[in-house]
Amino acid sequence: MKRLIDPQPLSPFMKRIIKAPRALTARIRVLPDFLIIGAQRCGTTSLQRYLIQHPGIAAAFRKEVHFFDRNLRKDTTWYREHFPSCIYKYYVTTVLGRQFVTGEATASYIFYPHAPRLISETLPGIKLIALLRNPIDRAYSHYQHEVSLNYEALSFEEALEREQQRLEGEREKMVADKRYDSYNYDHYSYLSRGRYADQLQSWMKLFPKEQMLILRSEDFFAEPGRVLQEVFQFLELPAWELPNYKPYNAREYNTMDPEIRQRLFQYFEPHNRRLYDLLGRDFAWN
Repeated sequence: MKRLIDPQPLSPFMKRIIKAPRALTARIRVLPDFLIIGAQRCGTTSLQRYLIQHPGIAAAFRKEVHFFDRNLRKDTTWYREHFPSCIYKYYVTTVLGRQFVTGEATASYIFYPHAPRLISETLPGIKLIALLRNPIDRAYSHYQHEVSLNYEALSFEEALEREQQRLEGEREKMVADKRYDSYNYDHYSYLSRGRYADQLQSWMKLFPKEQMLILRSEDFFAEPGRVLQEVFQFLELPAWELPNYKPYNAREYNTMDPEIRQRLFQYFEPHNRRLYDLLGRDFAWN
């Protein structure tokens, strides 16, 4: 039956009404046990959707909370609003006899310059999960995503050529002022987000390796069940099989120009080699 009247988006007032109970109980809510920190366009949405189906994982009230990048004017009380209560945790662990962990997935954390330090100060024992995709494919997917949102009007080749100009001085402004919000840094960082070694080094200086799980996106796409079990083991949860592994947020688009792909391979090759040396693992992105 066709719906005669489409539902209207919630007004800011109604959103506040819905969130009010969580705000009132924020101080008795837990902080996350794990974070999926990125990278963008690497399968984080699918991973998060799969994880929250495990009976021992309680979902945050939204996937990307952005507390450690876009919401730095908020405090940890606001952050707690997005997670289950201590009462619910007690019910799950004591009454139901199940394990309990919760977390969120904000794919931009890995790329935000202040996130490693802020997270280490707020959540020193947190477990961090990162999905890393071939940076060539990641860049092209990122570009197509921006085009679909009408944020990008240039061709892929033009956008790559203009990236350095578009991002000139933006990271420096962010480093100088952690509340500086850079539109260009967020939307036009096609190459920069794929230089994974630069980003991971900042995290590895602050977190021991046993608190970090670095996954290859291609492995996750090819064998989601196997990789998911690896994540459960990392989170110290029992194995759990999902009924299906439907991909989320996946899109199809035209094949990349082979000449552009070859140039990108040459560009990323030294950065990938640094990543392999850093992790002691060859991701075989060729």
